[in-house]
Amino acid sequence: MVSEHSDAVGDTAALALKILVAGGFGVGKTTLVGAVSEIRPLRTEELLSEAGQLVDDTDGVDRKVTTTVAMDFGRITIRSGLSLYLFGTPGQDRFWFLWDELSQGALGAVVLADTRRLEDCFPAVDYFEHRRIPFVVAVNCFAGARTYGVHDVSRALDLDHGIPVVLCDARDRDSGKEVLIRLVDHAGRMHTARLLDSVG
Repeated sequence: MVSEHSDAVGDTAALALKILVAGGFGVGKTTLVGAVSEIRPLRTEELLSEAGQLVDDTDGVDRKVTTTVAMDFGRITIRSGLSLYLFGTPGQDRFWFLWDELSQGALGAVVLADTRRLEDCFPAVDYFEHRRIPFVVAVNCFAGARTYGVHDVSRALDLDHGIPVVLCDARDRDSGKEVLIRLVDHAGRMHTARLLDSVG
C-alpha cells in the first residue's frame, strides 16, 4: 500500500508505505510493532487455550500466554513526509490464509527470526520469495539465546545473495526503527531495479 496525502502545514505530499512483520509463533512480532508504533497499536491477541496446545508448538516460548489471531497494526514516521503502516501477521500456520490479504500492496516485509527456533521462519521466507516481495531477516536477540553472526543466519536460511540480515531487540524502539529503515532502503533498491529491467 502506497498512499499520498497533503500535509496541512507544509502542503507537501506525504508518503505512507505498507510493511508486513512476519515470522514464527512467539518470535516477537507483536512486541516489535508495539515498540516502534507512535500510535497505540491495534492488537488482536487471544489467550492461548488448552485446545491450542495440541497445534501450537510452545517449546522455547513456554511463558507465552497470548497469540495474535488476525493482525497487529501500528504506524511510525521515519522522517518528515514518510510514514510506515505496520501489519503484524499471525504466526501459526492455521492463520496463514490471512497473509494473502495482508500482503496486498505491501512495499516489503520484516521476517523476525529466533535462533532457538530458526526453522519457524522458513515459511515466511518462502512466502515472500515466491511472491517476490522484498524482505529483510531481523534476528531478535533473546536473552540467554546463543548469538550467531548475520552470515551464519543467512547460510542457515539459504537466503539469496543480497537479502539483508540484521540483529535487533524487538523491545527497543531505536533497534526496531533501524530494521525498518534497512527494509525501506532494500525494498526501494529492489523495486527500482525491477522498474529499470522492465523498461530496459
